[in-house]
Amino acid sequence: MKKLLTILLLASMSFTFTACDSWLDVNNNVDAPDYVTEDLYLAGILSSLGQGNYWDIRATSVLSQGMGTYNSTYSYYANNFYYKSSDSAAEMWRVVYWLHGMNLENMINQALENESYRLAGIGYAIKAFDWDMLTKLHGEVPMKQAYEPGRLSHDYDYQDEVYTQVREWAKTAIEYLEMEDNTDYGNRLKDADLMYAGDASKWIKFAHSVIVRNLSSLTNKNDFTSAYAQDLITHAGLAMSSNEDNATVYRLGGGNEAQFSNYNNSWGVCRGTGTDGYYASDFLVQVMTGTMPLYDEVTGDKVQADPDPETGEISEIYPFALAPKQYVADTSKAKGHFDPRVTAKIGTVDANTYANMSNVDSIKSWIYYGGSFTTQAGPIGNAANLWGSRTGYNSNSSRDGSGRWLYEESAPYILMTASEIQFCLAETYWKLGQKGNALAAFKKGIALDLEFTATYLDPGAPKKTGEAEDGTPIYAAYGDRPGGDVVAPATFKQLAAEYQAGPYVDGMTEDELTLSHIMLQKFVALFPWGSTENWVDLRKYHYDIKYTGEYPSLNNGWTLATVDQKWDSDETKVYKGFYLAPAQVQNRRSKYNEENHGSPCYRIRPRYNSEYMWNKPALDALKPIGGREENYQCSIPWFAYPGDMPKN
Repeated sequence: MKKLLTILLLASMSFTFTACDSWLDVNNNVDAPDYVTEDLYLAGILSSLGQGNYWDIRATSVLSQGMGTYNSTYSYYANNFYYKSSDSAAEMWRVVYWLHGMNLENMINQALENESYRLAGIGYAIKAFDWDMLTKLHGEVPMKQAYEPGRLSHDYDYQDEVYTQVREWAKTAIEYLEMEDNTDYGNRLKDADLMYAGDASKWIKFAHSVIVRNLSSLTNKNDFTSAYAQDLITHAGLAMSSNEDNATVYRLGGGNEAQFSNYNNSWGVCRGTGTDGYYASDFLVQVMTGTMPLYDEVTGDKVQADPDPETGEISEIYPFALAPKQYVADTSKAKGHFDPRVTAKIGTVDANTYANMSNVDSIKSWIYYGGSFTTQAGPIGNAANLWGSRTGYNSNSSRDGSGRWLYEESAPYILMTASEIQFCLAETYWKLGQKGNALAAFKKGIALDLEFTATYLDPGAPKKTGEAEDGTPIYAAYGDRPGGDVVAPATFKQLAAEYQAGPYVDGMTEDELTLSHIMLQKFVALFPWGSTENWVDLRKYHYDIKYTGEYPSLNNGWTLATVDQKWDSDETKVYKGFYLAPAQVQNRRSKYNEENHGSPCYRIRPRYNSEYMWNKPALDALKPIGGREENYQCSIPWFAYPGDMPKN
């Protein structure tokens, strides 16, 4: 453990000093070296990658309607979709150009010079992942001139070029990782590699997976089936295939006692940078619990539920009629209809005593409420905080232990999983008309995510404080541990087996399977760690906006005040139940900021305190919308255009 701490500390020091000019050599300070062995870069690079991804999820999770937030900064992304002059949501920009930047370049170059091909391959794999994520967030980015010495400004490269280069870097990574490497790393590489402990075979799968993820964002392009689909299938066959292959960055944890706060997962209770003020959205809750409402397509209002035949009253819990078709689960308590992943991924106020963690009937009866864009008050009730049972629960209050599931201090950062690869395959096979292969990949993707979800369950413990007169135990509101998950792992696995055997997974047939089933299951599987990729998918399908021609535009999909969105009854709508803020349905009907010109957000602006301070001419040169135009955040990226991106 001490060894790991030392590596992390040295790595973070190297991030500061490796870029210094040679005149600093006069002070050869062993505590602040200007040269370090290449493996010492790696721990800091991986740590910052995991954290950078999670920090930007504060924006992409709400842009994709997986979460809502009342966070004062990120509520702009949740509701208004317009740019605010700050560096929010540009952490991966900082990671790619600064925290990794020349540190990653130096690591790769030093490794090649020393014929340490495994480490060089790891570097190229990380570089491919970095730039794939960067361009999906921001669109056009400076790439070719990024690290040219002496430059004070950098021209932007268009996304189609960046996409091609990402795949080339990933293929270069594979080439080096497959080469014979006679370097005696000892334990250095194993200790510094916080993801795969130096296992070249795992890194090869990671690089193939980066290519799959890159190509998967192109599934709605006109030439996808002819130009990209077979490559995706080929690389998927060599990519992650089990949860043992998942890309997860180790966290030491330790809470307030940790030597350095960033040893804790940034979503954990101690740091709270990703979960304070965040909660599940009404859209996510409706999808996962099978409570997508039925809308009156004339008024846009939700259809009221029928009164209970015995009481004559309408349920407070389910006051709205449900859509006739649900895609992930439904409210039936019949065997196989309940998706247990909801118990881990979404908080509920019904399970704050840890008293019924093995009681199947009790677990199935818990109620989940989704919040609105910027408040926990949703259309039915108040959403619970993601990491615990209590509403209003944050890192500054007396807290329930160290959190739960992925919202826990020592939980790893999740970058990619084998489940995601299967959903990319399922969508590709669907586009090719190979429904049998699509169904097989679909089922495997769900099975892998059920297993993945169970892996990180760490249940809390009930605290008995007394007994009622009839002998019934009385439990404290928050557990003895306190904190932890509210379902026992064995019980979760029992419920998962029932769900997998039920109508939404193994019972699904080729005739029943739709693209909506695939993409909504992918949405659930990637929540919350893969929210950026969920946002990619929503954008490539243009948020299910109704328009004519190849892509939406002002007065062809939206006006300055409203968005014309497909109804759930439309067979071409992919994300059933999803409606943007100005969609003119109940619980939406708000208006975007006027700077958006009526459009939803399609990209996040570059980092303010670099590009908008000193790289303005390069921003002005961007087409079709200049980078300093007030609606640049609404410029559609290349991957979402069915054809070429217009540059005029």
